Order: sequence, then C-alpha cells, then structure tokens
Amino acid sequence: MNPDPKREALAFLRKESLDLFNRLHSISEDVEFVNQVHDFYPNIPILPNLRCGAWYTDPAIATDCPAYFKSTDGHFSNWSFNLRRPNLHLLPLVAAGNGTGIILVDSTRTGKRIPDALSKTVPIWCAVVNRAVLQLFPDKTGWDTNLYTPPGAVSSQEHDQIEQRLDAWAVALANSSYDLPNLRLPLRPMWITPASSSFPVHTRTFVPILCLSASKQVQDGVERRSSGFTYIQGSGDDHELWGMGLTPDMFWTHRGAILNASRAQLPTLVASIVAAQSVVHVGRPATPIEKIHGRVLVCANSDLPSGWDPNIGYVVVGAGPLSQLGGTTLPILRIETWEGKKGQIQFLQDVLPRSTDFIRSLLLAGRRVCVSCDTGTDMSVGIALVALQKFFDDSGDVVERVENVNKHSIRIRLEWIITSRPEANPSRTTLKRVNEFLLSSSAFRAPSSKPFPAQTSS
Repeated sequence: MNPDPKREALAFLRKESLDLFNRLHSISEDVEFVNQVHDFYPNIPILPNLRCGAWYTDPAIATDCPAYFKSTDGHFSNWSFNLRRPNLHLLPLVAAGNGTGIILVDSTRTGKRIPDALSKTVPIWCAVVNRAVLQLFPDKTGWDTNLYTPPGAVSSQEHDQIEQRLDAWAVALANSSYDLPNLRLPLRPMWITPASSSFPVHTRTFVPILCLSASKQVQDGVERRSSGFTYIQGSGDDHELWGMGLTPDMFWTHRGAILNASRAQLPTLVASIVAAQSVVHVGRPATPIEKIHGRVLVCANSDLPSGWDPNIGYVVVGAGPLSQLGGTTLPILRIETWEGKKGQIQFLQDVLPRSTDFIRSLLLAGRRVCVSCDTGTDMSVGIALVALQKFFDDSGDVVERVENVNKHSIRIRLEWIITSRPEANPSRTTLKRVNEFLLSSSAFRAPSSKPFPAQTSS
C-alpha cells in the first residue's frame, strides 16, 4: 500500500509540535515580545494567567498575584462568570496605583489569535464586576457597564448572546459573600498580540485590563526558523504532554542552561532538573481561612511543614504512601487515596466521615486543623468545606453542629475558602460528593464491602 502523503505530513507536524527543543525555544521567542510590552508599560503590574501564561512571564518582573481565567468559561455556549473562580483577589491590585490596571499574559494554539480566556472570559469578568459594583454602590454616575470584546475574535452574534446573561451573573456576584471594593473607575479589557501595529493608550476614564496574547499566529500552528528550530504557536499549553515533568518555575530557574543546550543534550538536562527539583522543594505556608479566624488551614502535601506546630492537628490525604510524615506525636490523620471512580467512592464513604470526626475532636479541643492533599486545591478544599459547614456558624464561630445545611450555605462557605485561597479549585466531582455527604442520609453513603487503603492517625 502506498503511503498517504497527507497523513504523513500530519504525523510529521504532530512530531514537530511535541518536540521539547522546539517548544522551549518557541516559548523563549514569545517571551521577547512579552518583555517588549512590559518595557512599554513599565509601571503596570504584569502577571500570568495560569497555567499557560506562567511560561511566558519572567518571575523577576511578574507580580506575585497570578490570575486564573479559564478558557472554558468563554467557550461558545458555555459562557460563565464562575463564582468558584471569581478572581476578586486581583481587584486590590487593579485598583492600586491610580488605576493603572494590569497586564494579563496568556497564549493560544493554532487556529486563534487570542485565547478564549482573554477574548471572552476576561471581558465577561470586567462587565460583571462593573455591574455588581454599580448594584452595591448605586450613586456612581456615568459608570460604564458595557461588554467589550475584541473585533475579529468574537462575532457580533456571540457578543450579543453573552451580553444577555451579564445581569444575572452580576446579581449573583453582588448577592454572594464576597466583598467587592468600591472601585473608583470601571474595568475595561484591551488586547495586545504580536500582530498589533500599536499598543493601547490609557485615557484615564477606566482601569485597563491589558490582555496580552504572547504567541504569533502562524499557519498550521508551526513555522520554521533559520536559527534551527520550528516555531510552535502556544507552546506553553498542556505542558504535561511534552515537558517531561518540567514546569514554568523550573524553566525560569534554569532558562540559560536549557536554551543553550543542544537538541540532543536537552532531554537529559531536563530530566536532571526535574529529578533535582523533586528532592529540593521550597514550600509555601498553609492558608488559614480568615472568615473562621484561621481555625482551619489548607495546603498541598508538598507544602507541609518540616517543623510541626503543636497547636495544629493535620489531616493529610493523597495518592501513594504518605511516608514523609514522621517524627511527631501530634494528632495526624493520614489517608492514602485511590484514583478514578474508586477514589470518588472512597472520598464519600471513607475520607469524609473519618476526617470529619477527626476535625471535630480537634476543634472542640481548641486546636487548629490543617488539611492537605496532593494539589492543595481539590480534596483538601472539599474536606475543609465539609468542616466549615458542619462546625462553623454563619458568623464563622465554632459550634458543635450546624443545624441549617443547604446548597446556599455550602456555597457561602466555599466562598469563604476561595476568598482566602484563590487557587482553591475543587472539581465538580469533589463538590458533588461534598453535597451528597452533607445533604443525604447516611444510608445513601453506606460503606463499600471492599477495604479502603490503609490509614493511620497519631
């Protein structure tokens, strides 16, 4: 059988697009454009839109306040202002400095000039925040609540469909437990791409949210360079598929060595960087939930302290043996979790009941509780959410049991967590299990006949 030239060409393009050397050098080329924009606006804070934007934003110039605007919240017919990721932690930064605004860095793969996160999710965010602020502070005059989307990236029909939903989202935000500041000027998105002939000029009548799409739009998503690599549009996207474990932090720490390595040397170098990083880890402090006076904290397992606080008990869950927790007599509940559907059943029938009983005893004994999981954003947040709903009243004070439990009260407590830990992002599955645990009878979640993984408590 004769080979299919079209299929061979597509296979070659796919191989090129997954090549580590091509990816990292493409990112480096895009970084030059991001730095050019930063030089033009030296007084405006620049920050990545996670996760992709972190590849293109030099930590040396970036503000330590990353954003999380998901492209899926801007996908056609899936438009949303999601109260689980409201990005309200950006508003103090946005409003500071006489309304200079911020620069949001992101990128997109072939087929688009601007990612949906910047062309639709951020414009939705700006319009909804503006409308919610006006509801809370109605004495404002000439307050702009219009929706702005980039011409050529969003059709007029799609723009109109999004606009029809804005008021409902604004009402939900205004009625939430989140605190919205009294902004001096409304927010307004503006867009910059490598194809831009000029950069936007701020008129001082609004706070600019400069949406910077770092990658050049190229045909088929790839373009050969005379310097010896193939440029891949949006190379930073989905780095799990091509990065060999490399993360943006590792890239920026070792950027010089990485870009100076030959194509043949690069895989070995990256493997050594990833292996070294797994041994040396600089953790971040656990996040206390401020609404409940820091009685419950949340973190990732990798951020657990080397020096234990005698006033804190620990609930530690994760896939694989949790052998790193030794050398302490403090109360620690360790639960090894399964993945997939078995893990979902275990979370409902085993993890939540055990952790809830453990947390209750610690809170009533006057201790604080730190809950951790592999990511610090999912299961640990679900466990903390159950604890907040069962043992803290609407004022955030500890009680033996909360009587009124409903979806609204659960949502409010999730907002308490997100306010203190913006990166908290429990999956829909985790939240569904939390609702089942809190709102259904114990008979519904009867333990499975199969044994769960071994767990210990100190």
